[in-house]
Amino acid sequence: MEYCKDNGRSSSDLIVKNSFEERLNADEPILYDGGFGSQLFTRNIELANSALANELHPTAVIDIHSDYINAGAEAIGTNTFVASPLHLQMAGQSPSDAQRLIRLAVQHAKDAIERSGRDAYIAGSVGPSPGAIEADSGDTTFGIPNVDAREAHKLVIHTLVEEGVDFLCLETMFSAKEAAIAVDIARQTHLPIAVNLTYKWTKERRTDNIVYRTDWGNSPADLLDILMSGEFSGGDSLLDAVSIIGVNCGAESRRDEHTGMPYAITGTQQLQTALTDRGIQGKRMMAYPNAGMPKLDENHQTIYTQTPEQMASYIPELLKTGAYLVGGCCGTTPRHIKAFREAIWKL
Repeated sequence: MEYCKDNGRSSSDLIVKNSFEERLNADEPILYDGGFGSQLFTRNIELANSALANELHPTAVIDIHSDYINAGAEAIGTNTFVASPLHLQMAGQSPSDAQRLIRLAVQHAKDAIERSGRDAYIAGSVGPSPGAIEADSGDTTFGIPNVDAREAHKLVIHTLVEEGVDFLCLETMFSAKEAAIAVDIARQTHLPIAVNLTYKWTKERRTDNIVYRTDWGNSPADLLDILMSGEFSGGDSLLDAVSIIGVNCGAESRRDEHTGMPYAITGTQQLQTALTDRGIQGKRMMAYPNAGMPKLDENHQTIYTQTPEQMASYIPELLKTGAYLVGGCCGTTPRHIKAFREAIWKL
């Protein structure tokens, strides 16, 4: 399906700010928002699927977006990370609710922007499938059929674009192969595409080199090779369709030096090396880690170890490494994003 370039926006919307593609050509880095699910938790909203908040707690969803915009975020992600039919089914919900929840999510983001009186870009959040897909597991006995993953991503991506997001943000991807499937669908929309994988620390046995890999064993280099291979796109390289490549989240539980901002810096460095080794130019890099290592406090509530000030102190190094879009993931708050904004202003 082809989509017109205005993505459903009115002419008055279009003159408010440059298109996201145009914004990517500017030198100034783009500040993304922070954690969303963790912000729902702080409001005592705990659901089987966070996308349900779009219908059950609309005011909270709008408030969270508004808080991030007011903190200085120039781009915000829709509350659609687990809005696909596959995720809803896993949560005991009807897969048929997906489109309605996605449409509500985009509208809530628009409402927050209007309320703030500030310009902000809307990223359509596209999360991974709830488990390994066939391409990674080797069969459909344990893996989700590739065709099912493709159809789920198609519904999410097309609905987001129909509702008027500025770009598509594939995030917390564990599988470079699933990311390629999603990019193959997303490229039909002609919107800018960001692809972010989430990595963990690994060490090569023979060389002792530290290599970041996803739970399915994919490194930043693997992502580039799989995108270029054409395996999931009829032989076409998908790299030209991707504007932004990055890292997000991070789930280390024992290595402080590979979680939060240090993780984002090392991951960006490894991605930059992979791009350089392949002679790939012109890609923006994105990094939005969690707020350090998650731990339980005395009340058995999850807390994160990196404060806004601690994370913000790494912003100059992260940008120097090559990250262009920066923000936070699990555990980061509007206070973190405000601190990031102040750190960027000081550069």
